[in-house]
Amino acid sequence: MTNASSTRSASAASTGWKERIEPDEAERFAGYVEIFQAIQARKSKKYGAGRALHRKQLATARGELQVLEGLPDFARHGLFAAPGSFAAVVRLSNGGLDHQADSKPDIRGLALKVLGLAGPSALGEGLQANSQSFLLINQTAFSFQSSREFVGLVQAASQGGGAVLRFLVHQYGWLALPAKLKLLIQTATRPFGGFATEPLSTVLPLACGPYAVRVRLLPAPANGGAKPGAKADWGADFMGRLAESELSWELQLQPFINEQRTPIENPSVDWDSPWTTVALLRLPRQALDAALVRESEAGVFDLWNGLAEHRPLGEIQRARKAVYYASQQQRGAV
Repeated sequence: MTNASSTRSASAASTGWKERIEPDEAERFAGYVEIFQAIQARKSKKYGAGRALHRKQLATARGELQVLEGLPDFARHGLFAAPGSFAAVVRLSNGGLDHQADSKPDIRGLALKVLGLAGPSALGEGLQANSQSFLLINQTAFSFQSSREFVGLVQAASQGGGAVLRFLVHQYGWLALPAKLKLLIQTATRPFGGFATEPLSTVLPLACGPYAVRVRLLPAPANGGAKPGAKADWGADFMGRLAESELSWELQLQPFINEQRTPIENPSVDWDSPWTTVALLRLPRQALDAALVRESEAGVFDLWNGLAEHRPLGEIQRARKAVYYASQQQRGAV
């Protein structure tokens, strides 16, 4: 499948991206592990074993990812190297630390795991990967430039509203505080009509062979529009649609062009390069599968367990490597 966007993307995509690894990252990331393990332990005591972030699972379903023919050179790597169909699983969640009402402001997340793969793992050390995950949210850019800011806010949020305000004042100062508060409120309250109706993006970059890309799921018009009252239970809205008909999305890639327009190490910048459709995700009609719900809740959706050709890129992704693995160990998922 090719289109004008594909042609523009193919001609503009560049392999000139670079990561900037700071000398203190290993020490900082070890500190993040301690912070998130403490948060996860407290929340697990309250809610039962689970993740630190994206704790509240809303729904999960099985489907198929079909990689298309005729892809541009920048896309034809790893999972997308050749046309084919692969089994897939999706896990829907709210992004927060708590099991709160779906109607409350939050980040919404969709984790997609593509199964039946084989190749060198992004973890290196001679390891092999048999799946590829993509972690997508209902945002077009990250709210923070670095993991320092993000982890600081999460730690403060786990302690209550007063701690959040103190952190923001300390981090940004009183003069910059109103603008940052406005951005955070806009992020949490971004209009959302449901997982079947809204575009979802990885926001953070990953490799595609020698190129760098972001990934997006674009819902098919046939999925329908937002329904009144859906925010009372996002999982019920999603599974209700699946009980009636197939749901589908275009999986698209957005390539790195240059450091100014598509920076690797500053995820607060929304890339402006064109999107190219490289695959179709289809979820057939199905009812909620209790066994799949348990499997997804206990399982692992982690880009670092994927293919080396889709290695996560950037400082926040490198922080994820340490924090996610520790979280998985703590809840017994590895």
